[in-house]
Amino acid sequence: MGRRVGWAAVVGCYVIAAIAGMSVLADEAGLAAQVVLWVVHGVLLFLGIRRFGARESSSYAALFIVVVSSLAVVVAGMAREDLTLQRRGETVVATVVGERLDPPDGRKGRLSYYTLEHEDGTRVPGPEMRTTSDLYDAGQTVTVIEDPEADLRPQTPGQADATGEILGAAAFALAAVGSVVWMAWRGAVTERATAAVAGRARLRREQEEKLREALRAYAADRRGYIKVSPGEFPDLTHGQAARIAWEEGLRAEAAGNRGVWRFSEVVIEEVPHH
Repeated sequence: MGRRVGWAAVVGCYVIAAIAGMSVLADEAGLAAQVVLWVVHGVLLFLGIRRFGARESSSYAALFIVVVSSLAVVVAGMAREDLTLQRRGETVVATVVGERLDPPDGRKGRLSYYTLEHEDGTRVPGPEMRTTSDLYDAGQTVTVIEDPEADLRPQTPGQADATGEILGAAAFALAAVGSVVWMAWRGAVTERATAAVAGRARLRREQEEKLREALRAYAADRRGYIKVSPGEFPDLTHGQAARIAWEEGLRAEAAGNRGVWRFSEVVIEEVPHH
């Protein structure tokens, strides 16, 4: 159990490290490189989770962890942009001088884009401000945070609040680590169940051998029966005992038993052996 807990801690730390690493590489690596890295991440997770012993669910768990990890990276990237804008941005009052909508695309929501200018007529640096709905009209003034380096879109102070994104990224990361814990628990349950089945099988084999020895060693009574107490063989059924007796050249009596199993070469009513 201690080994499994230690391995779960290692895999959980690896998941967190992978999320952090992919968050750093998100702006540096291209899409193709990121896809390759996520595939490698999934393979490593699959191999690590299989060591927990819950093999039938390893591939699904690894896929789930990769999906929620990638979502954590995406949301963390959004939070990072908002935090960067808050840190280096400047709050200004701007005027909307132009607006446009995304082209129609089925039932997909259409984003609104706004071109902003300062009071002196210079354009607010960076890409157009974007909202999920049509909120402003041309000529309307709005307070925004602009990026002096012109890399990030201007946003209103409410839009630039990264609290929701931080909580979302943390929730996805927690779901990924929670899946590791779940699979470790599933592996422990599977191991205990397997051990219990193996233990019962071992006891049954031991009791089968004990019954064979009894049938060979016990003397028959005056009616020709070898009597055995079922209480000595709690893991054997009467039918299983009949099979063992049949293999030893005897038959199990089904009639007239009173708390004992009776075996003989000739019986009145034979217990089916299986």
